[in-house]
Parts: sequence; C-alpha cells; structure tokens
Amino acid sequence: MTTEHAIGVHLDTPAVQVARDLVLLVARVGLAVIMLAHAKFFYDLGGLGGVGQMFAQSGVPLPGIAGPANVLFEFVGGIALLLGLAVPIVGALMAVNMVGAWIFMHPGSLFSMEHNGPELVITIGLLSLVLAVVGSGRFGLDHLIRTRSARRGQ
Repeated sequence: MTTEHAIGVHLDTPAVQVARDLVLLVARVGLAVIMLAHAKFFYDLGGLGGVGQMFAQSGVPLPGIAGPANVLFEFVGGIALLLGLAVPIVGALMAVNMVGAWIFMHPGSLFSMEHNGPELVITIGLLSLVLAVVGSGRFGLDHLIRTRSARRGQ
C-alpha cells in the first residue's frame, strides 16, 4: 500500500524520500550555522562571565548559570545539528531556549524599527520544533546509529 498526497503524488517513492532527506539536511545545517554564529563565544562580552552579566542586565533568572549554559548549548547544539546527532533532543532544547530568548532578550514587537524584534528567535524556535519532531533524516548520524543498532539487534 502506498501513501498518496491529496494532489496524487506518491510520498514513499525513492525520489521523494531523497528530496525529503536533502531538505532536512539543508534545514539542519542552516540552523546549525545560525546557532554557531549566535553562540556568544564570538562576541566581545568578556567570556562566559560577561555573558552572565549580559543575562543579568536583561533580567534572565539565574544569569550566572543561564548565560554560560546558553553559550555552551548554542555551540554544542550547533555542532550536534551539523552532524545530525541527537536532533530531536537538540531541537526540543533549542526551541525552549528560543522561548527564553524571546521573553528575556527580544521582547519587542514584531518587525520593530530597532531590528531587535523576536522574528529571528521565533523562526529558530519553530524550525527547531520541526526538527525535533521529524529528526535528522537519512543524512545524519542519528540515522546511521539507528541503522547500525538495528543490524546488531537482528
């Protein structure tokens, strides 16, 4: 039995599966690049302590923990996304992180003239949720690990 979309396209053909996996790869790598660039390692904030101070000034709870944790999460999570490793977990955590970024760091109105509105963090959060639900696709380490584990279990 095949799966068919409302417009008559078969969704389980090899070509559709490869296209799906390529789209997931591009989305995952794109999000990883954004998260790595977003990691405050590359900002002149005075190291992890400076990130904590910035978080304190923004009213983030437990800034001494939340600031460094955010930096490490964006960096390690970005690398994990690049590799396609633990994508559902990283995606869910990134989505939660972006809710915090929206509330505490970008609380302005959408499309504000100061260009500090929440559009980017909302977009990152939504893409993270999609990847959390869908996973890395076949072009990620998650798929390789599952495949090898299934072979060993036989």
